[in-house]
Amino acid sequence: MQIQDLPYPDPGVPDARSGPRFLWWLFRNQLGGQLKSLAWGLLHFASVAALPFCVGVAVQAVVDRSGSHLALAGGLLALACAGNAVGDTFLHRTAITNWITAAARVQQLLARKTARLGSALTRRVAAGEVVAVSTGDVEKIGWFVEALSRFTAALVTVVLVCAGLLVYQPALGVVVAVGLPALALAVLPLLPRATRRADVQREKAGRATELASDTVAGLRVLRGIGGEELFLDRYRSASQEVRHAAVRSARMWSLISAIQVLLPGLLLIAVVWHGVGLAREGRIIVGELVTVYSSVMVLTYPLRHFEEIAMAYSFSRPSAKRAAGVLSLERATDTAGSRAAEIPSGDLYDPGTGLLARAGLMTAVVCGDPDAAGRLAERLGGHPSQAGVSVLLGGVPLDDLPLDSARTAVLVQDKDPVLLSGTLRELLDVPSSGDVSPEEALAAAQCDDVLAALVQGSLDAADPMDARITERGRSLSGGQRQRLALARSLITDPEVLVLDEPTSAVDSHTEARIAQGLREVRAGRTTVVFTSSPLLLDRADRVAFLHEGEVVAVGAHRELVHTEPRYRAVVTRETDDEAAPDGSVALTDVLQELEEIEEKA
Repeated sequence: MQIQDLPYPDPGVPDARSGPRFLWWLFRNQLGGQLKSLAWGLLHFASVAALPFCVGVAVQAVVDRSGSHLALAGGLLALACAGNAVGDTFLHRTAITNWITAAARVQQLLARKTARLGSALTRRVAAGEVVAVSTGDVEKIGWFVEALSRFTAALVTVVLVCAGLLVYQPALGVVVAVGLPALALAVLPLLPRATRRADVQREKAGRATELASDTVAGLRVLRGIGGEELFLDRYRSASQEVRHAAVRSARMWSLISAIQVLLPGLLLIAVVWHGVGLAREGRIIVGELVTVYSSVMVLTYPLRHFEEIAMAYSFSRPSAKRAAGVLSLERATDTAGSRAAEIPSGDLYDPGTGLLARAGLMTAVVCGDPDAAGRLAERLGGHPSQAGVSVLLGGVPLDDLPLDSARTAVLVQDKDPVLLSGTLRELLDVPSSGDVSPEEALAAAQCDDVLAALVQGSLDAADPMDARITERGRSLSGGQRQRLALARSLITDPEVLVLDEPTSAVDSHTEARIAQGLREVRAGRTTVVFTSSPLLLDRADRVAFLHEGEVVAVGAHRELVHTEPRYRAVVTRETDDEAAPDGSVALTDVLQELEEIEEKA
């Protein structure tokens, strides 16, 4: 798998039962790249390990005054250097390719899972958690995946060199064969503690990231209530905890590194001391001593990969666990569906509440509980995050359709829509029927002042469509973000459009114009609007009032204000003390307000 082949046509179905299982799944799914890395790693490490033998032959040739042996040693040395250069170059290339492809696969899996879960994701996982997994965690996971093949090549090289030294010089080979495994295993007792400290550091860093993400998301509100310093102190405290945890983790890893330096030095001393004694006794020649000594020195290089793989696994295991936790999330209903892909049409009906939205009409839904309204809006889109009775569109259960088909038929815009960073043209470049142009949608959503603000804020954009929108539209006000999101939904022009409080952040005069524009653009299409605004309710063809999870009244807005006290209390927000016995005062106020706003609009 080459880098230019990304993204994957199909990243596969991950084994998200645990962090280690997920890492093993990633390794298996790029086995070809791992084998390439292993082959080049073996060439690289074998060439490095051959250098001591070449040096030993050269030294012995000088001692024996043999020109032919010296020439042979020079040729072998040149061949080993060439193998080292080629092997190291392509090992680096394949290892980095494995790293990037593993990270890209994880990011692609996370993106698909996020798109499939939709708003259900942030209800079950903090937004900062998702950000941490998709940024820092994927790098650590990719590090372990690419380091595994290099570690395997180093391990094979160490085993082969030890076996070769036993054959080449048994007296010294035994010392090396016993000492090297001891070096590799000496740090094992320290690894659990180092892993725990790395886990603590990762956990504290994740909490700090979540706090920073939530603080930035609510920065406008924090400034409004003067809460910046409070959250700044909280983040400062969290970041200090991360620093202390990182220092504690670094101390343990520095101890492991020190042991990896100290023990090879002791082994070298033992080899030289024992080798000199053997040379004095005439049991080995100088060239053999130099070869064994150089081999031990060179083997400290592949031995470093033992420490690296331990560090990579310690850091990647919690990251893989977090990624697996997100990837294991599922909707309550099967997103594949049991029916063939189709786009049904007709009336939208929810058996759970009795809500009926007639085809081609604008239906307003009034619900005193915003959370219940949000859950119902999600259920109207099909495949909700909570199990329940499926909504029917034209008699077809949406939960039985594939998720893509259900979302094509019914588009749900929740009360907090997200604006992705980029130009306005890119924001409005969404799948659509083509019947509603961007100009029509922007005009219906009353975005004239938004376009002017975007041009004013972009020095190099004369056309509003080329103006850039910051991440999540934070440079815009809440009402401006709502209107751009509404325009995006109108361009899509779905069979059924469900809007949850689409005008909660705009003034009443703008809201009245939006209500009229919404009726004009969505004429002949099914629209469901969750709202308690009299301006939108008065423009709706039908109004359904939900009380305690059931539709208890259906009719025109002005009719329900007259006949349904509970509806009137939600719409006018009147208290029991404020309400007139027959509702006449409240009704008069509402009707007068509607007439005044319509005249000004």
